[in-house]
Amino acid sequence: MRIKKLIILLLVQSWLCSQPYASTYEINDLGDTVVGELGKTSATHKDTLLDIGRKFGFGYNDMKLINPKLDTWLPGAGAEVMIPSQFILPHTPKRGIVMNVPEMRLYYYPPKKKGETQQVITYPLGVGREGWQTPYMQTKIIEKKERPNWYPPESILKEHEEKGDPLPKVVKSGPDNPLGDYAMRLGRPEYLIHGTNKPWGVGMRVSHGCIRLYPEDIESLFQQVSINTPVNIINQPYKVGGRGDEIYLEAHPFLEEDAKDFENNMTSVVNLLVQIADNRNYEIDWAKAYEEINNPTGVPVFIGMYLPTMMQAKVEEKLKAALSQAEKTSLELQLD
Repeated sequence: MRIKKLIILLLVQSWLCSQPYASTYEINDLGDTVVGELGKTSATHKDTLLDIGRKFGFGYNDMKLINPKLDTWLPGAGAEVMIPSQFILPHTPKRGIVMNVPEMRLYYYPPKKKGETQQVITYPLGVGREGWQTPYMQTKIIEKKERPNWYPPESILKEHEEKGDPLPKVVKSGPDNPLGDYAMRLGRPEYLIHGTNKPWGVGMRVSHGCIRLYPEDIESLFQQVSINTPVNIINQPYKVGGRGDEIYLEAHPFLEEDAKDFENNMTSVVNLLVQIADNRNYEIDWAKAYEEINNPTGVPVFIGMYLPTMMQAKVEEKLKAALSQAEKTSLELQLD
């Protein structure tokens, strides 16, 4: 009987470990900006790190940052693989689509329904390579297209021509179309959020500036997003957030062309801390924060605490009472 129960328990655990991590997270009303929990799984002899990442909703860069010692193509049967399923939400208004380019991640905040908790849905991205950077901008979705044709711009036609790999003027929808099965056009019409016929590029800088999602992710997002949904494309390699009284820092590699702004530079971290603290006092392990921006792990790392405001209030209240009593005693003595 005990053996039977043990077998059932192992089967249940195996089933749970095989389920994809949800890409939807709830945002509580307490002001917390850290969502999700870190996870782990075991590799099989057939798995690559990219296979595991896609299964759980992560791209190449996500998986390499948190698993730096594992071989990308052969992590090995039984190898423990960390899943970076915890995030600090970007420091932006929580509406529409937010895409953080250095993080290579999209956050979608669906309209909040009355009486329900605000949710965020998140997916990994492929973004523009150096020289074809994805631009930072505030825009919106102006068009949605299923099974789109691709009309390569002159710059891309010229690039392929020079490489001896000429493209047709129109690439019809199908397996050879780099847009995949779904595309959403932004307010700057030369830029799209779309699928891909090369899913290995998700989590890398490989595009000509457009934003790529896994085929299954763009299909899901396409069904949820409406025309005129706001889109905010940002550059936040460092994010600071809180959960309760705890303060976390999440660092990602900055883009090479942004080294002058972020390399060995804690300024953006300090600015974010000031903004999220909202006049609360805090204590930060600055050495730990500095280590994280120089050796980013891509997951939230505890760096400090807010000082307990209730305790401060009580101390101040007692101090005021003591001062008041002292003034009263002094006045009585003077009257005597």
